[in-house]
Amino acid sequence: MSSGTVISYPTPPYSNPTIEPQFYEPSRFVISGITLGQSTTVTTTTNMNYVIGQLVRLLIPSSFGCIELNEQSGYVISIPTPTSVVISINSTGASPYIASLATTKSQIIAIGDINTGVTNSNGPSMIITYIPGSFINISPN
Repeated sequence: MSSGTVISYPTPPYSNPTIEPQFYEPSRFVISGITLGQSTTVTTTTNMNYVIGQLVRLLIPSSFGCIELNEQSGYVISIPTPTSVVISINSTGASPYIASLATTKSQIIAIGDINTGVTNSNGPSMIITYIPGSFINISPN
């Protein structure tokens, strides 16, 4: 073997990290409260990383009340605090949100990935368009 030969395989594990949910944003968040009305305000237990225009879905088990909002999706129209967002779901007349100790938590999740949504009316183009709701890899490697 001559000096200076570099063997570059196998790939060390730190160069190929496993796919972990915490390496992508926007994320999924546990809901701590919902304010009903013409638009719906969702409060979470931790700070969110959503942006205005983000498409989100609510997942609310029946033990939390508000069953009319389960599987409903809407757009983020305002971000009043780091732990709350106002979404474009009319929840007037929905049953109130109830805190529960159920093991399955109510959640707000982002919808979409880099391949979904209409990017322009003329079909594919060379201009990169980022769609609100696209997942971004924030992996440390």
